[in-house]
Amino acid sequence: MTHTESPKPAEPRLSASLVLVNSRNEVLLVQRNPQAKSFAGTHVFPGGNFDAKQDTSLEWTAIRETFEEAGLLLASSDTPGKLVDFTQAREAVHGGQMSFSTFLTNNNLRANVDTLLPFTTWVTPPTAPRRFRTEFFVAFLTNSASDGLSSESAIEEFRTGQISLFPPQYYIMETLRPILTGPTSTESQRNAIRMLSKAAFGRMVINPRVFRVNDGVDEAFVYEGDELRGGPKGRLHRVVVKRKGAGFSQINLQRNFDLFTQCPVEAHIPKL
Repeated sequence: MTHTESPKPAEPRLSASLVLVNSRNEVLLVQRNPQAKSFAGTHVFPGGNFDAKQDTSLEWTAIRETFEEAGLLLASSDTPGKLVDFTQAREAVHGGQMSFSTFLTNNNLRANVDTLLPFTTWVTPPTAPRRFRTEFFVAFLTNSASDGLSSESAIEEFRTGQISLFPPQYYIMETLRPILTGPTSTESQRNAIRMLSKAAFGRMVINPRVFRVNDGVDEAFVYEGDELRGGPKGRLHRVVVKRKGAGFSQINLQRNFDLFTQCPVEAHIPKL
């Protein structure tokens, strides 16, 4: 038998994604281009790759990418009342004719990086040809100018095949679902998310590993802390999935620990 060495896994690219919650407890999703190299046609939170030439942090990346992809700008103005042509600026920034920082400076704007709350980091499995280390953030919109889906509606539309989700987005939606209840965002709900961000959950780094479960019948992405990854007996931290082409037709989250006190946390955080 000829021994063949496994190819070295691709180095994950740093990226950021922003979960925007509006005053109606809706979360913004954008649909990826069906021709995209990664997550084609999938519904995701706005975000993209860290750009060392213009981004000073992953929070900056998340704000810049959200502006490019969704036209929503998380920034404060030093000259209130000044009108800014966001449409033209968005096209220029997205097309590379103008840097995001130049756009902000020219219009006396400051990116609201301090308003972003860490909300887990996900690393693409080693077997994938294109890998990312994506830090997710949550931010609150003070008005309902943007349309979105409630976490409940997003999960239901995924289950009925109306939208396509990948495990990280599904996992975060399931996490938000019991918190963001009702048609109006409340201070207590926002505080619960802030507390979750400040707890171990916000710093949790998830490195999925693929296992066969239920006597080999089902495929699962198993996360840190699960009993199959060395966690206590009976501890579940996984999603059981059914695939559909390059995506998923079913995702079922199994997680039976306290999010505030029992989340496994990776000690090393890479420097930008």
